[in-house]
Amino acid sequence: MRITALDLVDVFVYVVVLNLFVEFFPGVISESFATSLLTAVLLKVVLDGVLAIKKRLLKSRAGASTATRRVISTVTLVLLLPASKFVLLWLEDLFFGDAVKLGGFWSVTLLVVALTGARAGVRALVERMPRAR
Repeated sequence: MRITALDLVDVFVYVVVLNLFVEFFPGVISESFATSLLTAVLLKVVLDGVLAIKKRLLKSRAGASTATRRVISTVTLVLLLPASKFVLLWLEDLFFGDAVKLGGFWSVTLLVVALTGARAGVRALVERMPRAR
């Protein structure tokens, strides 16, 4: 896997969104900029992994030849979304301990929605920019 300029932009967007959450949500804590940056990298890795699994599940569901396979793909997808939040909370605690707190399930869910929306918005802006030659 190669790191691209868009990956770096994603991390910077995640740092900004994460620090806005630290500023405005008392349950979200990051002790320093360095921990915010490392947390943004963790968020990038986990969210990219979840998006890759989600795409595979959607592709599997679309190409399923039987109703049973479609149901299994759908159920797995429905379970993946909340399970990924718990995995994110667990990894955050494992790597950062008390230095970073992302709050509970609902604040992490809101954070992930904000991160995904900000990422999509910035990527749309980047795609509209003229390319340098």
